Amino acid sequence: MNPIDAHIATQPPAVQTRLQAVRQTVAALAPLAVETLSYGIPTFDLHGRHLIHFAGFAHHIGLYPGADGIAAHLDLLRPYKYAKGSVQFPHDQPLPLDLIAAMARYRIGVVERQASAKPKRQKPSKPPG
Repeated sequence: MNPIDAHIATQPPAVQTRLQAVRQTVAALAPLAVETLSYGIPTFDLHGRHLIHFAGFAHHIGLYPGADGIAAHLDLLRPYKYAKGSVQFPHDQPLPLDLIAAMARYRIGVVERQASAKPKRQKPSKPPG
């Protein structure tokens, strides 16, 4: 079983549905991303870097797009409880998939730029002699 499937399976059915919606939203935008667990929660990695994390809790879905992902969407996050690198989407409200998609697209751009800016490693040159 995939690690994200295992996490989702531990949640109540209604939360599983919401988690699958988050997962499908991110996966559709980042088809090359790898699903894994990091910090004990579902994570999408892209180019060896964390793209976005998410998890189910008793009263909300937690989304962790990093501090940059939150900062870039502050105007849209005002209705939700958020912190430096996380936002909570309460179960008693519709899941804002458009906002989740916007944060995922933003993070994809950040990770793509980081990956392309990474200097290529050169083989050490042999000393003359």
